Amino acid sequence: MSDTPSPSITLEQDGAKGRYVARLDGVTDPAELTFSIVNDHLIIADHTGAPDSMRGMGVGKVLVERLVADARRKQVRIIPLCPYVKAQSQKHPEWADVFQG
Repeated sequence: MSDTPSPSITLEQDGAKGRYVARLDGVTDPAELTFSIVNDHLIIADHTGAPDSMRGMGVGKVLVERLVADARRKQVRIIPLCPYVKAQSQKHPEWADVFQG
């Protein structure tokens, strides 16, 4: 089991743009996964980024897991334009139900 702390993740949305923000205690800068809303059934994952102080801690994957969980709950498909999100979708065939393309 990993000793890496779990980040707190919040969803911020403004119109057709949104982002998941991950914060860890003691780390000033957050990690984020940004997305664009195409319509009620489709979003585009644009970008995932983490500060150097969070690299290697699995925070990016936790952000993608939250994206996938929310997409399932809302019955939304994801177009993974972000290379990190695309790579994670390919590593996790169990997520195929929410990814398009």
